[in-house]
Amino acid sequence: MKPPPGLHRHDGDAWVECGDHQHWGLFGAAGLLLVRRGTDGAPAQLVLQHRAPWSHMGGTWGIPGGALAPGESAGDGALREAMEEAAVDPGSVEVVGTHVLRHPRWSYTTVVAEVRAGADVVPRAADAESLAVRWVGLGELDDLDLLPPFAAALPELLRLLPPSAPAG
Repeated sequence: MKPPPGLHRHDGDAWVECGDHQHWGLFGAAGLLLVRRGTDGAPAQLVLQHRAPWSHMGGTWGIPGGALAPGESAGDGALREAMEEAAVDPGSVEVVGTHVLRHPRWSYTTVVAEVRAGADVVPRAADAESLAVRWVGLGELDDLDLLPPFAAALPELLRLLPPSAPAG
């Protein structure tokens, strides 16, 4: 399927050949894994995006993200993509870590963040790249068709979160 017109586009939007497969993003790509903790202090919910059918691995659930623009850092790119795709205000998140998946000619950086104290994040599908964007409870993940690389990386990504004492 072909993407609809009017999407956010920049010079990094193109495929990179990597052996027998392709990756999106001439300068790499990045996404934001935004976590909200429960009253017990443990991670409880993630902002997930139901990917549009025309996108790579469309129909699966993953994190908002995409190709980096020329000269853009992975952190800035992940926050920009989360704003464009999920209406997540960069000022409402606190970055706690990153994870980089490296290939010979390409890399994908997952920026792990938590909702900043006092912020109210209400994610929504903000462009045509998303069928839906919402908070998803960790207990709901088995019921969703997750983007395979995201599903494989999720346990390691969650370990990047700092321990938190139960809310008092």
